[in-house]
Amino acid sequence: MKKWLILLLLLACATLQAKTLTDILQRKVTVPDNPQRVVLGEGRLLYTLALVENGNPLRHVVGWPGDLPHYDRQTWARYSTAFPAMKKIPLIGGANPGQLSMEKTIALRPDLVILPLYAKKPAVQDDMLTQLGAAGIPVIYVDTRIDPLKNTVPSLKILGEALGDPQKTQRFIAFYQRHMALIQDRLRQAAPVRPRVMLQLHIGRREGCCTTVGHGNLADLLTYAGGDNIAAGRFSGVFGQLSAEAVLAARPDFFLATGLGDAQQPHRLQLGPLVDSATAQQSFSHALAGQPVISQLAAVRQGKTLAIWHNFYLSPWHLLAVEAMAKTLHPQLFHDLDPANTLREMNEAFLPLPETGTYWTAGGKS
Repeated sequence: MKKWLILLLLLACATLQAKTLTDILQRKVTVPDNPQRVVLGEGRLLYTLALVENGNPLRHVVGWPGDLPHYDRQTWARYSTAFPAMKKIPLIGGANPGQLSMEKTIALRPDLVILPLYAKKPAVQDDMLTQLGAAGIPVIYVDTRIDPLKNTVPSLKILGEALGDPQKTQRFIAFYQRHMALIQDRLRQAAPVRPRVMLQLHIGRREGCCTTVGHGNLADLLTYAGGDNIAAGRFSGVFGQLSAEAVLAARPDFFLATGLGDAQQPHRLQLGPLVDSATAQQSFSHALAGQPVISQLAAVRQGKTLAIWHNFYLSPWHLLAVEAMAKTLHPQLFHDLDPANTLREMNEAFLPLPETGTYWTAGGKS
C-alpha cells in the first residue's frame, strides 16, 4: 500500500512540476513540464512542430484554428491521412489570423497555448492575453515569419523547452545553422555583385502587377541569399504593390515568384507536397506567360526565373528557399549547393512524413 501511495505522490509531483521560459517577446512564462493539452494559435505551426517533435507532431494538440486546410490543402491531406486523429481536433477559429475564440480555448482546458507573431498585431491580442491569464493558462509567443533571421533559432529553443524535447530541437538547430552559415560565409568571402531581383507573391492569383514584399520575412531571406530586392524602400509596410512601370524601369536581373496551388487550381502556380516536378514547371511557365508585364522582362525571356512554395516564409523550412534562391542568383558561387539533398536530409533526420513533392521550380525561356 505504501508503495502505491509513494507512486501516486511521485506522479502528482511530476504533474505539478513547472519551469519558467522566456518567450520571443521576452515575457517570463511559467509552463508545465511535458504539457499534455496544447492549443495552437495557427494550424501551420505544424511545419515547425514536425521538425522538433517525434512521431505525430500534433499528438498533444487539443485545439487550433482552421488555416491549415484552408491555405494548404496538400499538407492537410497528407498529415490527416497519416494521423487521422487530427481531423477531430476542435476548431477555435477560422482561417484568418488572430480571430480565435477565447471561450472555446478556455473550455478546452489547455495547459499551454502557443501563439505566433503576425506582421499586423490582431486587435484582440491584448484582450486574449488578459482572458487566458485570468484563467491561469500559460501563453508563449514564437516567431519564424516576421523576423526569421533573428527569431527562428530562439523560437525553436522555446518550443523544444516548452514541449519537452530539447535534444531533437537542438539537433535541428545545428542542422539549420550549418546550412544557413554556409551561404552567409560564402557570400561574405566572395562579395559578389548582387543581382537585382523582382519577387512577386502568389503569381497568377491576382490580376494586375505586382504584389511583393519590401522588408521582413521573404524580403530578408532574399537579401540573405545574395539578392538586391527592387522593392526595398518602396513602401512602408511589409507587403505592397509595385506598378508595372516601376517593375519595367527597375530592369531586374532575376524574377522570383511564390505560389502554392494544387490540382484543384490548374491555372495557378502549383507547388507543394503533392505536386510533381513536371506539373510545377509547366504551371510556372503558364503563369509567366499569363503576366503581360512580367513576360516582357529580359530576365523572364532569358529564363532567369525561380518559383518557390509560398508557405516557406512561415517556418524554418525557409532554409530551403534560401538555398534555392542563392543557387539561382549565384550559380557559380553555389555550384555545389543542393537544396534537394537538404530536403532529403530533413526527411531522414527530422520529418515524420517524408516529403516527395516539389517546392521550387524554374520556368522555361519565353
